[in-house]
Amino acid sequence: QGQLIESGGGLVKTGGSLRLSCAASGFVFYRYHMGWFRQAPGKEREFVATISWYGRETNYADSVKGRFTISRDNGQNWVYLEMTNLRPEDTGVYYCVASEFTLTSNSNNFDYQGQGTKVTVSS
Repeated sequence: QGQLIESGGGLVKTGGSLRLSCAASGFVFYRYHMGWFRQAPGKEREFVATISWYGRETNYADSVKGRFTISRDNGQNWVYLEMTNLRPEDTGVYYCVASEFTLTSNSNNFDYQGQGTKVTVSS
């Protein structure tokens, strides 16, 4: 049974940084595209970033380009989201997801999804 466990969320001031981590287990990690989605209070879940099997291709939402960086460690089965210059609109629950198929901004079906880690950016 595959599992994703996120960590690293918390409270940070505007302009601050956080690093989210996602530990994967129970499936062949390097065969899955990985991604981060988020959901703000009262809003729909939205795409944040994705990374391909071996990390050669990454894709970001326009709202986070230049501020967030997604990466993965296929040796240890981790995926990361480095977030800098955080803004109040980045507040939300961040979910780590895995898919055998390419993840896009419109993806809404995942093979695995974590429970989420909460990020709060104060103004």
